[in-house]
Amino acid sequence: MPSNKKEGIIFGLFMCFGMVLIMSVYNTALHGFSSFTVGSAVIQFVITFIIAFIVESIVEPKARKMALSLPYDKSKEINFIVALAFCMVPLMVLIMSVYGLILTALMIGIEGSIFTAYLKTVGLNFIVAFPAQLLIVGPISRWLLTKYVKPSPQLKPELNK
Repeated sequence: MPSNKKEGIIFGLFMCFGMVLIMSVYNTALHGFSSFTVGSAVIQFVITFIIAFIVESIVEPKARKMALSLPYDKSKEINFIVALAFCMVPLMVLIMSVYGLILTALMIGIEGSIFTAYLKTVGLNFIVAFPAQLLIVGPISRWLLTKYVKPSPQLKPELNK
């Protein structure tokens, strides 16, 4: 887990990249690949990534505060990771589903009630986002953070006397 602001930003970038990638592929598969082009996919990914990172920057402190207020054994890091996921994923899904609904409306249109379409979008996104965050993106992001960003603790060289 990140231990300072810089690591937090980098970790957030890892998480956003992974979640946007998975959710973009998933939602494209849901709506069909008929209008899929590599160029439009890249543009859509970049815009979605930027929006998701901004939303994550706003949601994460609130989700962290909620997760820390829950009653669980805080001495184990895995408990905090799961608590944070339970607080963060629903908030992100609720907000990013609005973005997804707008994107869908612009690209292929929405039939019927916008409220019903939103509820369906939230449900469909949650069933993929939660396991993706807990089982794929979270572990990979934490591994990348510890492997490439966090300095490994090194022994201080003994000073020659």
